[in-house]
Amino acid sequence: MTSERYNHPNRLFPVEPNLRSVARRLYAEVKNLPIVSPHGHTDPVWFADNEPFGNATDLFLIPDHYLFRMLYSQGVSLESLGFSARDGTTVETDRRKIWRTFAEHFYLFRGTPSRMWFDHALHEVLSVELPFTPEHADSIYDEVNAKLSTDDFRPRALFERFNIEVIATTESPLDDLRHHQKLRKSGWSGKVITAYRPDPVVDPEFEGFVENITRLGELTGENTTTWSGYLRGLMQRREFFKSLGATSTDHGHPSAVTANLERSECETLFAGALNGKLSEKKAEMFRGQMLTEMAGMSLEDGLVMQIHPGSFRNHNRSLFAGCGRDMGADIPMRTDYVQALQPLLNRFGNEQGLSVILFTLDETSYSRELAPLAGHYPILKLGPPWWFHDSPEGMLRFRRQTTETAGFYNTVGFNDDTRAFLSIPARHDMARRIDCRFLAELVCEHRLPEDEAREIAIDLAYNLVKKTYHLA
Repeated sequence: MTSERYNHPNRLFPVEPNLRSVARRLYAEVKNLPIVSPHGHTDPVWFADNEPFGNATDLFLIPDHYLFRMLYSQGVSLESLGFSARDGTTVETDRRKIWRTFAEHFYLFRGTPSRMWFDHALHEVLSVELPFTPEHADSIYDEVNAKLSTDDFRPRALFERFNIEVIATTESPLDDLRHHQKLRKSGWSGKVITAYRPDPVVDPEFEGFVENITRLGELTGENTTTWSGYLRGLMQRREFFKSLGATSTDHGHPSAVTANLERSECETLFAGALNGKLSEKKAEMFRGQMLTEMAGMSLEDGLVMQIHPGSFRNHNRSLFAGCGRDMGADIPMRTDYVQALQPLLNRFGNEQGLSVILFTLDETSYSRELAPLAGHYPILKLGPPWWFHDSPEGMLRFRRQTTETAGFYNTVGFNDDTRAFLSIPARHDMARRIDCRFLAELVCEHRLPEDEAREIAIDLAYNLVKKTYHLA
């Protein structure tokens, strides 16, 4: 069967028979647990309107930078993949033709996590028997589109089929959250909540920052040209997000720099930000102060704080100028945590009522900085491998480098961080298999009894994420 060829029951388990047997037993305990997805980029309109997904191209390729960045790296133009350019360059609009282009270059994904996610979605979720090759591209395109037109493949039906207990989308404070409001009134039992992502109004280098602050004032009725009014506006929007289910905030800053400045210094920085007169260094200091301010707000209102640093955003400047954000050109970079977080930790690090989750794209920091920090400060937890390291090898490295000093219970389970809806069960399945593989090693090395490994596997797959993100 095609499905088993690409989704073998023993995939990602150890080759050694004894290890594999233990891993399989542990996996059997977690395989069918509900999915809790606390950090995603799925579009709430999918669930609010519950309209059929249009076609295979728009479902798989267009929203998934993991896929199209690989094609771009091999010389496939984004225009040929249907991405619009700001200069009005003609782009391909024929979705079938774009799908053919994808199929012609699918060999590029051999051995990658993206290949595993795509195979799982195509052959397990959509039950396609044909291999994804250029000669079968048209047939598969028609088969997928036909299935997408049925009620069984509408967003809410897939949500239920995937056994998703809750999923959090991510929105700007300037978002009116109308889709979440519509969901609340729909009567559907699926739980889709929002998360507060304030980057557009706390990063002075974010495009349109000044206009965003003006809009924040309009939404809240606060005078956001003053430091105090600005903070009140941010707090007000947090309360609005909480009213629609938010349990967390998310911060995608370039670094983990934090600051704890005097009020007068904050006011001066904020004035400079509004005037567009901050140097790169001062812009970084402003972002750092805002992380500390947000930590204080989280202590007050209970929202879990996520920090996602270490990405050089929009590295390809010409591509950013032509097509905007989220075009696959965000690159990991070296990130300091020990020095960078100390101002925030000096102020809040010992608070029992605050939870801060640290992510990284810099794996070199796991054993040196992140695990020791999370293994000490009560407020800190480690987020799972993310983005470039959301992979079998990345997940294994994470466990090997962090367990020694942070243990399992200073981590938060798994979040899929995907824009491709059909990859969610594949990503969670991968994480569960890898965790069971790692636990099997500890059992077979007589470092951990199997009954305890079973408890840990269940906690990593389900319990920890619910507890950490206040989703119980």
